[in-house]
Amino acid sequence: MPNTRIIASTPSQSVARLEARISNDLHALLKRAAEIQGRTMTDFVVAAVQDAAIQAIEQSEIIRLNQENQNRFVNALMEPAKPNSALKKAFSRQRKLIKQSAL
Repeated sequence: MPNTRIIASTPSQSVARLEARISNDLHALLKRAAEIQGRTMTDFVVAAVQDAAIQAIEQSEIIRLNQENQNRFVNALMEPAKPNSALKKAFSRQRKLIKQSAL
């Protein structure tokens, strides 16, 4: 198996090394894709990895709601429910704790 080393750097940043062992078939596939785009294999792989990382992070941070749940969310914001007894009790307790900590 070939040993592919990927180094991504910019002049103002420190350099880190990423090393991966891949199959000959994957190496050939990456090389072909890089050539098609007119990039070096390193540039191609770094860009692809960066895109995948950004997408993974975005997917974990974005909450997606179907139409019904979007409507429920908006309605809850526009017309919040009146405080029930448990919420009133919690606010009362919070006020007492704040007063006590101020003393």
